[in-house]
Amino acid sequence: MKYRTGIGQDSHRFLEEETDKKCIIAGLPFGGVPGMCADSDGDVVFHAICNAITSLTHVPILGGIAIDLCRNQGVTDSRVFLDRALETLEGQTIEHVALTIEGKRPKFQKRADDIRRSVAEALSVKIEQVGITFTSGDGLTSFGRGEGMMCYCILTAYSN
Repeated sequence: MKYRTGIGQDSHRFLEEETDKKCIIAGLPFGGVPGMCADSDGDVVFHAICNAITSLTHVPILGGIAIDLCRNQGVTDSRVFLDRALETLEGQTIEHVALTIEGKRPKFQKRADDIRRSVAEALSVKIEQVGITFTSGDGLTSFGRGEGMMCYCILTAYSN
């Protein structure tokens, strides 16, 4: 078996408070905060996973496929981007995904298992294969000050 590790990151600013756009994290709606400033739904978790997959496959999902889907086909659901990224793994199986979200808002901790479950479902892995941590960074960055959020992803895959 050959193991490989990919890393991905994504970040977005929040839109103005008056927006009707929902805040989507790991495919789940979060209330109490505006949506993200992005052509798509701005799902930083699914985007970070896409970028981690790109670091394994060298197929530019967010920098290529997602742009086409968004601008030319009107697709804004990041789950569709993630599905396309998974197709590029070709013979590789995801063993584990680790996520770290930095942001002051919304409050993530209460929904940690919901996020893990949603990611596990999207990746067709068990919830035990998804780890997640949260930080505000003590307000040292714009994310920690509540202006947006960022997600890092480390993804381990194997092939025979």
